[in-house]
Amino acid sequence: MLSKLSAWFVNPRRNPLARAHRNAVASRLRKYGLRYDDLYDPYHDLDIKEALSRLPREVVDARNQRLKRAMDLSMKHKYLPDEVQTPFRSYLSDMLALVKKEKAEREALGALPLYQRTIP
Repeated sequence: MLSKLSAWFVNPRRNPLARAHRNAVASRLRKYGLRYDDLYDPYHDLDIKEALSRLPREVVDARNQRLKRAMDLSMKHKYLPDEVQTPFRSYLSDMLALVKKEKAEREALGALPLYQRTIP
């Protein structure tokens, strides 16, 4: 019962409060030229690091450029012009889901993980 309630609470498709929060975060990120997936930290979660390593090099380079531009804009206390702001799209969630699925399969089979599970 609790898991169904928590799943409903964080699902933006079902909960209007979660949808409003997602839209607010998306508008703030758009002002700096970021996407929501840019906020994932590869040093915090090794699944994210693995998912980023599987993406094409161009996608990772574009992510790094967006992060650099956002830091520069933040330090200058400026926003991107409206005509340059991009729509809210995801590029990492599919690969991250695949990595988590593979990790769960490996654990179910009793195999060793592909990478060391230590957080620096």
